[in-house]
Amino acid sequence: MPSMFEKITKKLVKELGDRQLRPVKCLVSATKIHQFSLIQRKKARSQFWQLPDEPLDVSLMHILEPGSSVPDAAVEVPAAFSYTVVRKQQAAGSVNAGAEAGFSGETAACRATFLEYRIVSTPEETWNHLQQRKLPDPEPAVLKQCREAGANVYVVTDTVELLNNPVLTDLSSANVSGKFSLPLDILVKGKGQGGGLKVREKTVTVPKGSVVAYKRKQLVFYRRGWGICYCEDNDQETFPTDFKLLEEEVSQKVKAAKLSKGMQNIVFSNLLAMLGDHKALQDRKALQNLMYKLEQEPFGHLDGPGGTILTELRKDSRYPEVGSKCLILYLLEALMVLSDIQHVLLAQSMEKRILLPQRDLVRSLLEPNFNCFQNIPFTLQPKLLAPLQGEGLAITYGLLDECGLKMELNSPRSTWDPEAKEPLSALYGTLSVLKQLAEA
Repeated sequence: MPSMFEKITKKLVKELGDRQLRPVKCLVSATKIHQFSLIQRKKARSQFWQLPDEPLDVSLMHILEPGSSVPDAAVEVPAAFSYTVVRKQQAAGSVNAGAEAGFSGETAACRATFLEYRIVSTPEETWNHLQQRKLPDPEPAVLKQCREAGANVYVVTDTVELLNNPVLTDLSSANVSGKFSLPLDILVKGKGQGGGLKVREKTVTVPKGSVVAYKRKQLVFYRRGWGICYCEDNDQETFPTDFKLLEEEVSQKVKAAKLSKGMQNIVFSNLLAMLGDHKALQDRKALQNLMYKLEQEPFGHLDGPGGTILTELRKDSRYPEVGSKCLILYLLEALMVLSDIQHVLLAQSMEKRILLPQRDLVRSLLEPNFNCFQNIPFTLQPKLLAPLQGEGLAITYGLLDECGLKMELNSPRSTWDPEAKEPLSALYGTLSVLKQLAEA
């Protein structure tokens, strides 16, 4: 059941009508939360509930390198909130459970409070100023603890702060009378007529300056940099995965497959036939059908190149489920992330046997920018471009352009786009697996 304090903060947030405001649920947190405070939320072990916000005893200023003073936050005009509710209820009845008991009663409840508050907000200029400051090396202990716990971290951007010392009052009473042959409570004892009035009063004094509601934004940390996740769903990770995890994932998939040379050759040649189909819709449909049949137990049946791959997989009695099947499904999923144009360009890359230099080039883009959430310029390394001259370079630039990186053939310079990370990761996985298959 919500506490008296939580009931009031929820009423205030509802009155203010700002969906981003979060009511503070306990008085202890109200004295810990301030502007720029850090808050962690650990991941629940169930998908059906979330753990509550947990204020940390540090602020954003404590984990950043020292810098010049922060601009003053904007303060809105002070306001007030008064809340009073009176509830009265009557009841009567009788009970016969081996003994006679008749009763009538009346209950009443009253809650009242008066809050004076101000809303403190943080202007955009402040965040621009703060993001110029880096994280110290090594990282602060509090961040290490949150990383190891798998918790997401947030920063308080706006607060609703009290300007007075309100006393929250909850007054309730019960008046019961009647004829009893059983003792009901301390108000009535024994047989006969009886009656009693029970009054209960609860009061809580909230200290001036307490935060009763707040807004927060999720933080994202990468290397010595950091950023703010502005999406309302907060579906980012505070400590996003590193490129090395993608690299290890691909490597593990390939090692676990243990494909024979003959099997590698069959998969490679038949995927080439499927990707080289210039009828894009048929190409994508064929890849999807192969995925569906692979997911069936036992494998389904197909005609064409996909059917040839399924036939050979049925002959692979060593690790048909754990190895070969998983690797091919992994490759097909990566291909489905890529565009139809990229499928055609990949078929050309397979024919020209330029998969290895293409993979190394994509790696050179992903590794330094994997957790970069800003548009920053980059330059392709000349030694990585050397094996990709002429038509091979045009094919490669086309693959990158379809990922969202605007490349020009006469220039190795471009700008990193954070939205290109997912298709580039899929391209890296695709090139890595195809390169392994091509070794047959």
